[in-house]
Amino acid sequence: MKKIGASLLLAGLVSAAVAQTNAPVTRSLSLQDCIAEALKHNFDVRVERYEPQKSLLDLHAAYAGYDPTFNLSGTHYHNEVGGFGGTSGTNGVAQSDDNSFSSGLGGTLPLGTTYALSGQIADYYNPAPESASGQIGVSATQPLLQNFWIDKTRLAISAAKNALKNSEQGLRAQLITTVTAVENAFYELIFAQENLQVQQQALDLSQTQLDQDRQRVQIGSIAERAGTIEQDEAQVAQNRAALIAAQYTLASDENALKNFITDDYLQWHDVDIEPAGTLEAVRQFFDVQDSWSKGLSARPDLLQAKLTLEQQGIQLKYDRNQIFPQLNLTGSYGYNGAGNGYNDTFGQYATANRPFYSYGAALSMPLSNIGPRNNYKADKAVEQQYLLKLKQLEQNIMVQIDDDVKLCKSDWESVQASKQQRIYAEAALNAEQKKYSVGKSTTFTVLQLQNNLTAARSQEIRELANYNKDLATLAQDEGSTLERRNVDVTVK
Repeated sequence: MKKIGASLLLAGLVSAAVAQTNAPVTRSLSLQDCIAEALKHNFDVRVERYEPQKSLLDLHAAYAGYDPTFNLSGTHYHNEVGGFGGTSGTNGVAQSDDNSFSSGLGGTLPLGTTYALSGQIADYYNPAPESASGQIGVSATQPLLQNFWIDKTRLAISAAKNALKNSEQGLRAQLITTVTAVENAFYELIFAQENLQVQQQALDLSQTQLDQDRQRVQIGSIAERAGTIEQDEAQVAQNRAALIAAQYTLASDENALKNFITDDYLQWHDVDIEPAGTLEAVRQFFDVQDSWSKGLSARPDLLQAKLTLEQQGIQLKYDRNQIFPQLNLTGSYGYNGAGNGYNDTFGQYATANRPFYSYGAALSMPLSNIGPRNNYKADKAVEQQYLLKLKQLEQNIMVQIDDDVKLCKSDWESVQASKQQRIYAEAALNAEQKKYSVGKSTTFTVLQLQNNLTAARSQEIRELANYNKDLATLAQDEGSTLERRNVDVTVK
């Protein structure tokens, strides 16, 4: 028996420990705490953070057009000619063995200049004696019209710089979207918690009404009216169902917030978030002109549209340059060498007494130039499209901000009205309950006023949540969310 008792005690302790381990943990988080967690762990933010890094690498890669190219080669050539006779005859056969080596370094400079440093040397055996010759030199070509002020490499670099700025604005846009979503989820969670309390109060009221009516009937203080208890019980059941729905809404809203602030939901699954704070309405004084100024200077999507238009202007600059004919200056300079061997040849390079040089110009121009001219006209039309889209976006931003400001003002008035509605609903219920207690009212009227109070309480916190959410939306449409929440968006 002692062993059985000890086993049961141990099992009980283990069960208690497991239950304690799996018990939900409550964690109090402020709005700023939630935003900080989201900036570290939100999947959308983490994905978008790679875009500026990738764009920076693409910019570095665009400079590959200026990367010099080194080449080195060597060849041995054996040749036999002449001869006659049978399969074994070798009379009159002439043979030679040649070796040749070459190396070079070439590339393009930022002004479009192409250059090449080269050197060649070859020796000849025929079959003897040995002789060698070669040359070293430099050559260059400088465009004067086409590819002078811009070429494909400079176009690619400009496009990559533009894409880097665009990606930085894309990251900023994602941060604004995420922070706003966290704000909305945070306010919805507070609403869900406070609404749960409202529904619990409604259930308590209806349960108290039912208990009091049952007691009155039992002691005979009031005559049992047909359907009175049934009405009370129906109200209790209705409020219990509303409480269950509010509990689900709370759990769902809590999951929504968790999804924004973590990249490991399993760690947060058994954590109950307790929002630090309550729903409050801090009055704001709005200036549409100031909000427009913010929106037209700070909105990431508008800045991206401007960058797109800027990039199209760079493309037009390149297209216009390609209309011009190719007019290139060419030149070369170097030294020759020859002798009985490599030493003689390299010695002549050193004495530099056998120079060669050239200079000249080359002109090339398509007669009709159909391709470049039409490319320029097509991209000019695209630029006009981008310009119109930019103006349309500016107008849409102004309309959005104007609507936001009006909605926030309306929300403020709704908050005040719903507060008064709740106060009057409380007073009306109190008065009706006093009348009911002396038999001058009915259960139906009292229950109806209880429902009115519950609706008024729920509407008041709903308006408070809406007001705060719409302030967040206004900041998002202004592009001022990050500054409003003191979020640093420095891209390293």
